[in-house]
Amino acid sequence: MNLYTFLLSLNDSTGMTQATAGEPSFFQQYSFLILMILIFVVMYFFMIRPQQKKQKEIVKWRESLQKGDKIVTVGGIYGTIDEVKDTFLIVEIDNNVKIRVDKSSVVKDITDAQRK
Repeated sequence: MNLYTFLLSLNDSTGMTQATAGEPSFFQQYSFLILMILIFVVMYFFMIRPQQKKQKEIVKWRESLQKGDKIVTVGGIYGTIDEVKDTFLIVEIDNNVKIRVDKSSVVKDITDAQRK
């Protein structure tokens, strides 16, 4: 007696046969779909939603930058904000040395890094 026939005999003996032979149950028909929906829901709450919150905080922080704040750019340039415009900043990196930097390239505040 192999495993398959053993399982079939258990199924018949417990009275769990399907009402109509050969017709799968609702769960058997849609189990893959239900599983995929559950995976996407879990991914949304554990991966996508926290990342969106973090992005909103970064955008809010970049909008709150003002003259005199110390910043670091993506390229590793340390400086102090001299002027704030809509899409870019004028950053003083040394005495009388100023560069224009896109707001999206500002990654962190030096004072926050020093506190930690």
